Amino acid sequence: MSAPVLLVLGWTVLATGFSAVTLARLMRMRTGRAARTPSTARVLLLRPVDAPTPRELENLALPIDYAGELEQVVVSPYRPRLGPDVRWLPSDPLTPNRKVGHLLYALSVLPTEGRVVLAVDADVAVTGALVEGLVAPLLAGAALSTAAPTPVDARDGAGRAMAGLLRYTHHSFLALHAMSAGAPAVCGKALGLSAEARASLESLADHIGEDLELSKRLHARGLDVALSAAPAVVPLGEVGSWDIPLSRFTRWMRVLASHRPGLYPTVPLLFTPTVPLVLCAALLGSPVLSAAVALLVAVRAALAHRLGVLGAPQGPVPGRGRAWTDWLLGEVLLLAAFAVSLGRQGTVTWRGRTYTLLRGGRMVRVSPELTGGPG
Repeated sequence: MSAPVLLVLGWTVLATGFSAVTLARLMRMRTGRAARTPSTARVLLLRPVDAPTPRELENLALPIDYAGELEQVVVSPYRPRLGPDVRWLPSDPLTPNRKVGHLLYALSVLPTEGRVVLAVDADVAVTGALVEGLVAPLLAGAALSTAAPTPVDARDGAGRAMAGLLRYTHHSFLALHAMSAGAPAVCGKALGLSAEARASLESLADHIGEDLELSKRLHARGLDVALSAAPAVVPLGEVGSWDIPLSRFTRWMRVLASHRPGLYPTVPLLFTPTVPLVLCAALLGSPVLSAAVALLVAVRAALAHRLGVLGAPQGPVPGRGRAWTDWLLGEVLLLAAFAVSLGRQGTVTWRGRTYTLLRGGRMVRVSPELTGGPG
């Protein structure tokens, strides 16, 4: 075999082994469909949002079938139309990370004694199962609980790629949880916050990727970070432009490079290798390499199917059969985001402002008056 074939074959074997190990671990993981154990813990549910979209307003109006006492508080600078059981808390923080600023303000003025505190983004459709899934680990002693974001109802190509990435690829938080080494992967869309986690938030108001940093700090102190048995369902509908998911995951790639630089190169090597390896096999024309890449595709498809089974919300979900195909759309989206993230490395544009990223994800505003760059 030529040197290029051997090099690509080695990459293929490495990627296939990584997927096979992930699949084996996920096969031992139980689905989240066990009978619910109703909780009666008192819950404070915080919903930080700046300017809710029509879809987010629909989410905020959904009834939550939770057996215990639950107070839902929308923390926002503007008062949206809300249901009678939802409270509005005006908040307009000056912190670089406005979400953390909203949460810190709410925690400073709302009573938390004797209540379990949850923070869930407005694009998540909260259910009683999600509340119980986030509450249970905290009652069992975990410092932080998190739920895997599960996009549903994708109606266009951009939405299917986003759903494919978060539900059916290695970037699914179920897969990340199964393969975590060190601090567990955390998604900030739905969190359960212990007293220790709430105290740690105070130093993260100038961080992007506060969820990653929070997990890292709690893990370093020997505290548990747990995954909810129920997913955080995110209705998508029509996403529209491909720029929306591409810009979101490009920002995520830059945050990853800041938080965990050692993991950043694994994105093309282990998380998104399928399309590059298929192209290499076609160009090099080696039967052995082609067979190895075919095996990789088969393992990836099986992994996508298993993730689709594990991560399916309760009840029928339209398009569940897309697991066999949309995992590839998700890989392509993440690979494109990684490629774009290589430019202007160390900076991120977020909420219309540009920041330099320091180690750990701390943000420093780029001053347009001094640099001439975007503000």
